[in-house]
Order: sequence, then C-alpha cells, then structure tokens
Amino acid sequence: MWECPQCRRRFANRNQSHACGSHELEPHFAGREPSVRLAFNRFVSLIRELGPVTVLPEKTRIAFQVRMSFAAVVPRKSWLDGHVVLARRYEHPRFTKIDYISPRNLVHHFRIADPAEVDEEVRAWLAEAYAVGEQRHLTQRQRAR
Repeated sequence: MWECPQCRRRFANRNQSHACGSHELEPHFAGREPSVRLAFNRFVSLIRELGPVTVLPEKTRIAFQVRMSFAAVVPRKSWLDGHVVLARRYEHPRFTKIDYISPRNLVHHFRIADPAEVDEEVRAWLAEAYAVGEQRHLTQRQRAR
C-alpha cells in the first residue's frame, strides 16, 4: 500500500490521483433527516460485519476502503445515494445506473430512501464489493502492479 505523504491516505497504487484533504463525517449529515443517518449507520454495520474497513469522509462523499475503495454514499436531505464496485455487471432493479470503469470494476449506483432498505440484498452487494475492495478478484500479479 502506498501512503500519500501529504494527507496520509493509503492507496493500492503508488501515486494514485486524488484530492488531498481532511474531512469530518458529521458535516455530511447536517440538515439531513434522521432516517438518513440511521440508514448510513445500518450500512456501516453491514460493512463492519465483513471485516476491517476504513471509513473515509471526503468533500463530496463518504467512501469505504479495504485495499481500494469499494463503496461510497452521499447523504441527501431524505435519502442516501450510493454505489458499490463489483467485478461483474449485475442487472438489478435497485441499481439506477451502472458505470463501466474497467473489465473488473463496474460501479453500480443505488438510492436508499428508507433505513429498512438496508437489507439482506444490500448485504450481498456489500460482501461482493468488499472482496473487490480486497482485490480478491485479481491475480497476485495484477495486485502487485
């Protein structure tokens, strides 16, 4: 893992492009409905059940990182917009959009409007995305690049 000498954030790739900064979690929830924070807390709990994770509050989102970032959310007034990174295209009605980044990194966007929507289905997405965050979908040689 490479660590940025300025902001100390760790990355899987040396000199990875990013915006240095130090951001706090709480400002992301200012002016948001309490249900948004509850949904976020449930989301984080599901991720922590999978293993260690770094929660990275950034300027415009809150990212979740193991070796690489595998999920992120953006708290809105009444809901969470978010995404998970999967190593395959997974068509599902709850995904609002799928962005192709590379053959093994497809960003699946979703919206959570009710904390009850952070359910077993989301747990399954997160488990698959967590493995991508660990780069288990890559060979040892690909991870070493």
